[in-house]
Amino acid sequence: MKLDGGISSNLANAASSAQALESAGYSGGWTAETAHDPFFPLLLAAEHTSHLEIGTSIAVAFARNPMTLANIGWDLQSYSQGRFILGLGSQIKPHITKRFSMEWSHPAPRMREMIQAIRAIWGTWLTGEPLQFRGEFYTHTLMTPFFTPDKRDLGSFGVPKIFLAGVGELMTEVAGEVCDGFICHGFTTERYLREVTLPALARGRAKAGKTMDDFEIVGPSFVVTGSNNEEMNTAAAGTRQQIAFYGSTPAYSGVLELHGWGELQGQLNSLSKVGKWEEMGSLITDEILNTFAVVGSPEQIAPELNKRYGDVIDRLSFYAPYSSDPARWTQVIHDLKSI
Repeated sequence: MKLDGGISSNLANAASSAQALESAGYSGGWTAETAHDPFFPLLLAAEHTSHLEIGTSIAVAFARNPMTLANIGWDLQSYSQGRFILGLGSQIKPHITKRFSMEWSHPAPRMREMIQAIRAIWGTWLTGEPLQFRGEFYTHTLMTPFFTPDKRDLGSFGVPKIFLAGVGELMTEVAGEVCDGFICHGFTTERYLREVTLPALARGRAKAGKTMDDFEIVGPSFVVTGSNNEEMNTAAAGTRQQIAFYGSTPAYSGVLELHGWGELQGQLNSLSKVGKWEEMGSLITDEILNTFAVVGSPEQIAPELNKRYGDVIDRLSFYAPYSSDPARWTQVIHDLKSI
């Protein structure tokens, strides 16, 4: 199992944070599209590391178009010498329409077509064949030599892998059908992963005539850990709030419903609309916390992560939505690599 960490979105710290991950023994480093652009830090990460894989987890696909993503992916793959993973996610309708002022429609079919379009553009750049992509959502039929990057940019590395994040079954099937990997949302439990996610991925792979071989599953896992009670309580409080935030999203209600907590989604959603964020966290019981998160001292984390996900996850990252001493993870990393 590969272990991944986070690369700082602050450009002043991106290089040093990537170097720290590489030195600590992580296999990869991810950026997220939150308050900053997710791609710029990866350029610095590529420049200041030698073997760390780098990727977005995630970049908001529908805030962009296939051509811009094809260009960005090509350039980061070239500059990192084959270490870049283009991780995409759909986001939810309010963010796409109100934050990014972009069109929203049928997210799973649109995502499938977007990824197919990106691959068609890359194919034209590699082969010189005319660009003739016509779909329901995207049409790309113009490419001249002036706008075509040199295929020698990629050397022997080939185009980037494309990973897709999702929760719902339709988007998960799309990932299996047209992508190289799947990024499990942090709001995924072991049961949901095994009973819903994996079957949906398998259906997508079968639709494309492929197996799960060489398909990577990335599992960000909530982890609550600390060296004393105060640190544990702080970690638990931060994690409860993050679980509550995700639980308030209607698109993620299926996870709660699977566990018999369907009514919680409406309660959290109502509180989120009036900004009662702390009260939302108080609704996350110990049972819910322990279902979504691995909770324990640093030496207890690796065995439990391996027990839950060791046979199904190819890459693992720690989701710790609270201030944490980086040294705390040294024990966990060592133990996971020893399993």
